[in-house]
Amino acid sequence: MSLKVKLGVSARHIHLSQHDMESLFGAGYELSKVKELGQPGEFSSGEKLDVATEKGIIKGVRVIGPIRKNTQVEFALTDARILGLNPPVRESGDLAGSPGAKLIGPNGEVTIAEGVIIAARHLHLDLRTAAMIGLKDKDNVKVSIPGDRAITFDHVLVRAKETYAPEFHIDTDEGNACMAVTGQEVEIAIIKK
Repeated sequence: MSLKVKLGVSARHIHLSQHDMESLFGAGYELSKVKELGQPGEFSSGEKLDVATEKGIIKGVRVIGPIRKNTQVEFALTDARILGLNPPVRESGDLAGSPGAKLIGPNGEVTIAEGVIIAARHLHLDLRTAAMIGLKDKDNVKVSIPGDRAITFDHVLVRAKETYAPEFHIDTDEGNACMAVTGQEVEIAIIKK
């Protein structure tokens, strides 16, 4: 079966908890919306932070809204190596046992004990589309993207929820491997495992 969806190539970014946001930007601070993202309610903010470890620093990492329960830093492996980290590949929100880092903002610093991950590649689907192609939340599929550097991604997590919009998310390392860009429409072949 195949499906046409938008592609989202996720660059390094940070999701903040309310407590950490106020520690970094000041009490009562609210994120500014710069651009709506592919998933309803998510947005790219104007705020950026530096992320540091004893081995290095990456400056100007964008904060993505809205606020989350826990602070989470999402890197591609190339980014993580700059900081001397070897984060696990995880579903968003699964942070237990992942490495931490220092976040440096305009109003302070926060050290998170865990929360740096490489986001598992995933396919967002609304429930109707998922049912139409025989998939459900937490399924695992293969996704093939055609093109000059055609590629098949294994271990693609299906994220199905009523409020989601169909979109395939990969990180910048994966996007570079197949010369993909955010916003392009891809026809993907879905092979259920």
